[in-house]
Amino acid sequence: MSTIPLTPARTAGGTDLPDGGALMLSALAAIFWGTNFEATRIALHHLTPWTAAGARFGLAAVATLAWLWLRRGIDLRVLRRNLAAFVLLGVAGVAGFNAALFVGMQTASPVTAALIMGTTPLTTALFDALIQRRLPRRVTVLGMGVSLLGVALTVGAFSGAHFARGDVLILIGSIGWSLYSIGCRTWVRGAASIETAAWTMTFGAVGLVAAAFVLGRPVAELAAAGPVTQGIVIYMALVGSVLAYIFWQVGIAVRGAAATSVLFNLVPVAALAVAAAFGRMPGAAQLAGVAVAIFGVLLASGRLPLPGRR
Repeated sequence: MSTIPLTPARTAGGTDLPDGGALMLSALAAIFWGTNFEATRIALHHLTPWTAAGARFGLAAVATLAWLWLRRGIDLRVLRRNLAAFVLLGVAGVAGFNAALFVGMQTASPVTAALIMGTTPLTTALFDALIQRRLPRRVTVLGMGVSLLGVALTVGAFSGAHFARGDVLILIGSIGWSLYSIGCRTWVRGAASIETAAWTMTFGAVGLVAAAFVLGRPVAELAAAGPVTQGIVIYMALVGSVLAYIFWQVGIAVRGAAATSVLFNLVPVAALAVAAAFGRMPGAAQLAGVAVAIFGVLLASGRLPLPGRR
């Protein structure tokens, strides 16, 4: 999954892409994010979590800054005005979230990880309501409960299985990402979404790369990992992060945030499909869990009408 805020903002210069093209690009973005979980699992066979995360987001930060420079130019006034917020959100949000994700993926299932992350927009809505001191919508709370039930079904919690340590770490990371998303809206002033994404990703990448060098030997690890693992890291950085973000923002610019956000449900579906393609066929309980979790997200987002309501 991308580590950039999924906030509604028009890309620089807008776009003349038709609605159908924007729909396709948004769907591809969600699919790319879904493939990241299996890609992470494979990369961790040859790399430590810190090296994998540092390499991925180091490359992604450079690419995102380059895209920002080409599309809008680097506005140092935006950086100076939001420097403290960018540093805090980057280190605590981007680096902290991805540290939890990559370490958690050592023991977590890619499908379960994708499902947990798929509930992040709902968690964000709940936290936002609490911070604003207002009651969340009942349908949001109900949808969150249904989604968590789906996650529990996926990990087999009702058949005696327990959440793995990695699942708990990813859940903590998901909560951190929710707070990061709220912080981007609350603390950042006068910055376009691509600027917020580029600078927070950059400071987060600095933290992850520094941790990789302190805790291991990332250059030696990457050199010894071989071309397949190196290619996977490049894929996660450029396709699973930067390109996915660009496609998602095009969808928001053309179709609007509400119409685009429903496609986020493709993330766990893509993770499930990729896991099956690699020979790890899901069981009936796991398929049911994915369906229940997606139903909960659709319910909470208002995409499914409740009885007696129009």
